[in-house]
Amino acid sequence: MLGARLLLLIQAHSGALTREVIEDLTTNTMTPAFRRLGVADLESRVAALYYNLGKWIGDPDEHAVRDEYEEMGATRFRERVPISELIYALILSKKHLRRYIREHGLVDFAGDLVAPAELLPLTLYSVQELNYQVGEFFDRALYYLARGYEAEPQVRFNQP
Repeated sequence: MLGARLLLLIQAHSGALTREVIEDLTTNTMTPAFRRLGVADLESRVAALYYNLGKWIGDPDEHAVRDEYEEMGATRFRERVPISELIYALILSKKHLRRYIREHGLVDFAGDLVAPAELLPLTLYSVQELNYQVGEFFDRALYYLARGYEAEPQVRFNQP
């Protein structure tokens, strides 16, 4: 239930959230390689990241995460994006999402708070569970991203 509600909240504001991440990626001193990548590609990748997170929270699928992020790691290797910048890009994406949830979610301590329609009331347990699930998704994405990045030179070297 929390995953579906979070997914609806992220979908409702996904454009703004994605734009914030793209702005950060293309101006941050820790991610200069992202300045030379196409904005359309970055937008689709960031939007897919949040979409996949919402799907994963509702139905954790290890294979889907593996396939998506290994491919992304291989692509970024071919684009000569340093692995450190790629990792930092995921860190930034998680940071923006957590800030977004903090600003648009209302922790309901007493159970009787009334929240504006835009806010998602969350119990303390739900916040803890959501934080765990977000962390788990990003950890897995990071692992498979690095695997795809590392495997690409081997694939290219072994091709006839």
